[in-house]
Amino acid sequence: MSDMVTATNNEIWLDRREKGVPRGVVTAHPLVVDHASGSEVWDTDGKRYLDFVGGIGVLNVGHNHPMVTAAVKRQLSQVTHVCFQVAAYPVYISLAERLNQLMDKNTAFQSVFFTSGAEAVENAVKIARGYTNRPGIIAFDGAFHGRTLLGTTLTGMSQPYKQNFGPFAGGIYRLPFPNEYRQITEQYCLQALDTLFAAEVSPEQVAAIIIEPVQGDGGFLPAPTSFMQALREITHKHGILLICDEVQTGFGRTGKMFAFEHSDITPDLVTVAKSLGGGLPISGVVGKKDIMNGPLPGGLGGTYGGNALACAAALAVLDVMEQEDLLLRSIKSGKKLNKRLQQLAEKYPCIGMVRGLGFMQAVEIIDPDTGKEDAELTAAILKAAFEKGLLLIKCGLHRNVIRFLAPLVTTDSQLEEALHIFDIALAKATGRI
Repeated sequence: MSDMVTATNNEIWLDRREKGVPRGVVTAHPLVVDHASGSEVWDTDGKRYLDFVGGIGVLNVGHNHPMVTAAVKRQLSQVTHVCFQVAAYPVYISLAERLNQLMDKNTAFQSVFFTSGAEAVENAVKIARGYTNRPGIIAFDGAFHGRTLLGTTLTGMSQPYKQNFGPFAGGIYRLPFPNEYRQITEQYCLQALDTLFAAEVSPEQVAAIIIEPVQGDGGFLPAPTSFMQALREITHKHGILLICDEVQTGFGRTGKMFAFEHSDITPDLVTVAKSLGGGLPISGVVGKKDIMNGPLPGGLGGTYGGNALACAAALAVLDVMEQEDLLLRSIKSGKKLNKRLQQLAEKYPCIGMVRGLGFMQAVEIIDPDTGKEDAELTAAILKAAFEKGLLLIKCGLHRNVIRFLAPLVTTDSQLEEALHIFDIALAKATGRI
């Protein structure tokens, strides 16, 4: 009884969480959030944290942005849900129009909405197969495309995602992804594609290649521009569709609305989710009109897909992006973040590489003596940062990459505070203090 009296609110909630929620759902930090604003969250005991995770790339416009919350409240008083397959409603149609306009201006696009990123990926595959009448899908090592059966199959990491969950979906083929730091060249990857076509599946049997222009959970690895352009050329040549998974990279994270724009290409299909809804669950597939109309009527849908509240939030997110010039802020903040991380890399040999685009930056943590990935040290750095009030998470095939996903509305002073804490965390984890 005395322990319960002295326990903090956070500890009480965490105890309840352990008893009521299965271990398979991992919570990165021993933290229960009470309220949030912008780039900050407060736990149930009132302690403030800088949130540089942002719901894993969901909150590019920050927690509880006033324009987003106002839009949801307005929609709440009109209609919350009717299911688009029963009756249409204005916010769904308006959101589709807005997203279509963000794509190639010389090509007609259409959009369809779902609930999660994995749903968007699965439906992009359905659309690709429905349009091409081909079964094969090519994905990449280190990719993350969701936790559903097909999403897990497409995901190029065995742990923790695949575990003993098989057998997995068929018709999926895999390629290496370029990684300059680990000497995996784009030439090697393109040669692997040639070998795949010759040895495993003919290009005439491939519906699509799906790629993250910057791998997210795989370690914040940007695909080289020339590699993206080569894939576009190869897919055009063989009648294969190119799907860009922009679930994490979309809506300004890399300094452009979508990361594929850095490569000056136009994909056939784009999957979107995360920051589109500003915290509300919504995802979608945006694609060329003729391709989107490949599936027959009734082939696409979902009870909650394009929920009215989430569509209203998404429209507000797009307004915020324009009115607050968040693309420019992503570029400027990204440069500041990269510069400071490069300085820390000179100070701490355990930082093997700093990489990213825009405000999507990461550091790879290594054993300085061997150059090998150091997941244990990575975990120690994250723990030390948390204790000082900074939330960060890891990624990468070997879970040795620390990613920065702060909201694009993060102020310069918050960024400096976070980097100061990160400096201290590095010092503590490496035994300097």
